Amino acid sequence: MDKKIISAGAVFGFFGIIFGAFGAHAMKKILSVDSLAVFETAVRYQMYHALFLLFLGTVNIIPQKAKKIIFNFIHWGVFFFSGSLYTLALFSASDMDVKFIGILTPFGGTLLIIGWIWLFVEISRKKS
Repeated sequence: MDKKIISAGAVFGFFGIIFGAFGAHAMKKILSVDSLAVFETAVRYQMYHALFLLFLGTVNIIPQKAKKIIFNFIHWGVFFFSGSLYTLALFSASDMDVKFIGILTPFGGTLLIIGWIWLFVEISRKKS
């Protein structure tokens, strides 16, 4: 499981760097200031959670079963949170109405919060 978690963190980080560069250069000319800020928020949270997964995959004080649960919350949280923000930002420059995708953002954020809470609970259970 640790290899899978670390690999996912590396992939999130890899794409976070690519999307960040893409947003800073190519999208700067296309997106409005507000849409670019939304895009940058998606990148920032993706990168935070890439580092989170790298940490989760390397720490030994959390049981594997708990790591799997936390990984799933974080994985799907990034998918829905950052993914919906990327979609909203990118389609803001088009005539397509994708605002309905915005309902996924708080859902993804909630999954991320649950993943962090689960980590806290697991660490709190450990005896020093």
